[in-house]
Amino acid sequence: MVLFERSEEIFQDENVLHDDYQPQSLEERDAEVEQFTAYLQPVINGSQPRHIFLYGKTGVGKTAVTKYLLQHLEQDATQYDDLQVQSVYLNCEDLTSSYRVAVSLVNDLRAPDNQISRTGYPLNAVYDMLWEKLDEIGGTILIVLDEVDYIGDDDSILYQLPRARSNGKIENARIGIIGISNDFKFREKLDPRVEDTLCERELHFPPYDAEDLRNILQKRAELAFDDNVLNGDVIPLCAAFAAQDKGSARQGLDLLLEAGDLARRRSDQQVTEPHVREAKQLLEKQRIEESMKELTSHGHLTLLAVVSSTVGDPSSVPLQKQTIYEQYCDLAHATDRDPLGGRAFHNHLAELSMLGILDRRKRNEGRGGGIYYEYEIDVSMEAAISTLEHLHLSTELDLGSLRENAKEQELI
Repeated sequence: MVLFERSEEIFQDENVLHDDYQPQSLEERDAEVEQFTAYLQPVINGSQPRHIFLYGKTGVGKTAVTKYLLQHLEQDATQYDDLQVQSVYLNCEDLTSSYRVAVSLVNDLRAPDNQISRTGYPLNAVYDMLWEKLDEIGGTILIVLDEVDYIGDDDSILYQLPRARSNGKIENARIGIIGISNDFKFREKLDPRVEDTLCERELHFPPYDAEDLRNILQKRAELAFDDNVLNGDVIPLCAAFAAQDKGSARQGLDLLLEAGDLARRRSDQQVTEPHVREAKQLLEKQRIEESMKELTSHGHLTLLAVVSSTVGDPSSVPLQKQTIYEQYCDLAHATDRDPLGGRAFHNHLAELSMLGILDRRKRNEGRGGGIYYEYEIDVSMEAAISTLEHLHLSTELDLGSLRENAKEQELI
């Protein structure tokens, strides 16, 4: 009995919609590509490469543009006999120290049968191995540190790499650093010595607008889907949802992929607007559930407090901290927990904002009113309540009535 057979419906090549797909051309980033190309020009000239720092929210093309240009740079460099260019890409999301970054670079540059362990070496010893390997390779080596803000305060690697040649650590190689970050304030946290060097050239990637996203999605859809599969409203709706949220192409592509997958699973002949709307709900719910796994029960109660306060009085939105805190204390007592103090509670609100579950806005009322934050749900109410229902809180509190009240208020 055959359980799996290849499907020839809906998709022509769904890989085009995945995160690791590298397009042959880049849409809606002409200005950024032109500026980035100018920053990389010294490499082709055989000069010391510039250090470049890219800012922008997730899904706005920073990594895609970087990989696209470096691929072309390496290819174009082969026409010159006196030029050798190599790039190394490293995602720092799980590398929370300079030590881990240095070990990963050593292993990326070494052969698979000559790797070093992630522990057991002094940092200086790892640096020595790194300098030795870089000098052995020689030429121009561009090191891409994606999500570089995850390194945190331990940023010595960001000081050592750019200065390795001038400090006599390497002779045969020229090092260029390309840092990529979603955190616009990351630069402020750097050691001043690091900031002076690493942020030599900066490039900001603004969010895409709805028209940009329509063009991007249309190009990918032509490759990903069979002819006449997409209803005319699908791409504009995916683009509009993504533009309303973070202006992220990745979000629009994920939405398009999930909508197509829904249609395929149901053996529907076309992908339509209802598929997109349902896909949006599913993806939001998955994102919140994934984020909530990292939070404590007090983090869960904080989200529930925001939801409950919103459902109880929609006209009070956006909510001030004190309103949410009072609701949180009631919920904590109802579940036999000791409420956290104001500062710890504020940290949970900040974390939910950072995760994209809450929207936080700073208000300044002058001398009389002071400065304070306002909060509101930044995902669909349906997704927020569904997530809360799947947490252990659902066995301690009556979330069914919360859902019914939300429906009465037309929030879901």
